[in-house]
Amino acid sequence: MAGPSSTSRSGNPTRTRRYFSVEQANRALPLVTRVVRDIVNTHECAAQLQGKLEEAAGKAAVALRGQLQAVLENLQDYVDELEAIGVELKDYETGLIDFPGQHEGRDIYLCWRLGEASVSHWHELHGGYSGRQPVSMLTNE
Repeated sequence: MAGPSSTSRSGNPTRTRRYFSVEQANRALPLVTRVVRDIVNTHECAAQLQGKLEEAAGKAAVALRGQLQAVLENLQDYVDELEAIGVELKDYETGLIDFPGQHEGRDIYLCWRLGEASVSHWHELHGGYSGRQPVSMLTNE
């Protein structure tokens, strides 16, 4: 499956980066959770259709290609919705996302994954999920 893109389907560059505080990220979670849940479910549907398409032939393959295309368009719509909020999708399967933030004058990511109750971790831009640290370690500016 394709990963997150840096441009929307309309070809416009990604919006100017929005920075979130931990509180702002947590307030956005109800909407973000719904969108991310849709992304995870739609991605799973696309993966299943792709598997069926690989085994299909003839008219069945044509029909499956059309279904897959529609599902992928829906998936892109959900990703565009997240991007409009200002959130970056990192993993379609687990629903891992990052909220851009700042700490001590540098850019960071506030990290959240589908199923977590709140945004409770952060990491450096290139630290990734394995570099997550509790937000309690962030100093208030």
